[in-house]
Amino acid sequence: MPTTISPIGVFDSGVGGLSVLRSIREQMPDEDVIYFGDQGHVPYGPRSIEQIRNFSEGITKFLLKHDSKIIVVACNTASAAALKYLRATFPEVSFVGMEPAVKPAAEKTRTDKVGVLATPATFQGALYASVVERFGADVELFQHTCPGLVSQIEAGELDSPKTRAILEEALLPMLGKNIDTVVLGCTHYPFVIPLIQEIVGEKVRVIDPAPAVSRQVRRLLEAKDLVNESGKTGRVEFFTSGDAVAMEMSLPKLLGEDGKVKVVNWVNDLEIKNVNSQ
Repeated sequence: MPTTISPIGVFDSGVGGLSVLRSIREQMPDEDVIYFGDQGHVPYGPRSIEQIRNFSEGITKFLLKHDSKIIVVACNTASAAALKYLRATFPEVSFVGMEPAVKPAAEKTRTDKVGVLATPATFQGALYASVVERFGADVELFQHTCPGLVSQIEAGELDSPKTRAILEEALLPMLGKNIDTVVLGCTHYPFVIPLIQEIVGEKVRVIDPAPAVSRQVRRLLEAKDLVNESGKTGRVEFFTSGDAVAMEMSLPKLLGEDGKVKVVNWVNDLEIKNVNSQ
């Protein structure tokens, strides 16, 4: 059984999950965290559901080998494709996943028109369909997949002309439909909230799901008496299946912290080996 000194495991297809990690660090600073960015496979959005499930299973096994006491699927695409599967495959493990924040958007909108930005896999998944069915019946939803945006954010291009053009293509038609709320259905997207807010204006609310996810993580840890309240700032271990130097360079900008990143190699879609320090 995990103990309170065991870490929280967090994974994403790349650096997007750092938006969730940032919130976890703010709300639970004592907790140790293991962060896995599967940058060797980013982006997940265009991939098949089966492949995303395989990646998610392999990463879960890796995080459990590192004694993770709870696992946060800090990726909307992986949550849509694999969260139900992971819970069935690892019934003894507590998982927290991502779902587009349609419920708070529907509760807060005044115009009953809401924009949702997410990847194709998220929009096509049963999780999104279920959220829309439960909470979106009384609002009009305008969806856009923002092709290329994840890659821009992975490259650190948070306010470049190309990034702005991608967002304007998605958001300007929605503004023409009188939306007053934007839901971010990808963990990469909170890093461009300043640019989104510039485009949509102050009167349009932009919903970042990360704080609510962090609160759910704490609730589950409290229920199992696994909260670490040592009074000491927890440490974060970073792993990537991609370029460690590139991730290290992105940490101060995206997370507000420095860190060393270790490289792991995929043997196949289900197995990770060869952890190498950089």
